[in-house]
Amino acid sequence: MSIEEIPATDEDTPATLSRRTFVAATAITGAVAVAGAPVLDAEPAAAAESGTSSRVSLTVNGTRHTVTFDNRTSLLDLLREHLGLTGSKKGCDAGACGACTVLVDGRRVNGCLTLAVRLEGAEVTTIEGLAEGDRLHPLQQAFIDHDAFQCGYCTPGQIMSGAACIKEGHTGSRAEIREWMSGNICRCGCYVKIVDAVQQAAPRK
Repeated sequence: MSIEEIPATDEDTPATLSRRTFVAATAITGAVAVAGAPVLDAEPAAAAESGTSSRVSLTVNGTRHTVTFDNRTSLLDLLREHLGLTGSKKGCDAGACGACTVLVDGRRVNGCLTLAVRLEGAEVTTIEGLAEGDRLHPLQQAFIDHDAFQCGYCTPGQIMSGAACIKEGHTGSRAEIREWMSGNICRCGCYVKIVDAVQQAAPRK
């Protein structure tokens, strides 16, 4: 006979309770215990919170922001969760796919691996800040012209990395572009068209 088939007796001792009855009784007892527990002093909790948070001022897409956040916050999470800039995507969250690529002081970085607390005074550019008003960045237009995306998830990171690649002067050949864009993965396999777009947007030599 299984545990659930043992009939309950009038005494309802733990040995004769069904598993379902026992679990329900335990849950109720636990809830009562939690409800009756004394409230922890809020002052130490506040002190602990202040010890693990920082206040940082940085410029994002030309706008100055002063934000208080947990010291463990990545630049990607700061952008998405605190500033509402969701163009930068969270892919692997381990620096392997490049979907979160943004520019910090003109250099491309993986937002998921960059601690926001280290960016006091930094200038950050995301996909939202690449265009000039209603005028698309040449690489954004080139991606449209060459249909260099399918699902579009990796596209913001690809464009930010490609824009940096152009600025760095790594567009001498298709092989060079592929090498310097190798940190950005496209699971749809649009690499040929991505290289075409970067070549179109690069200055003619």
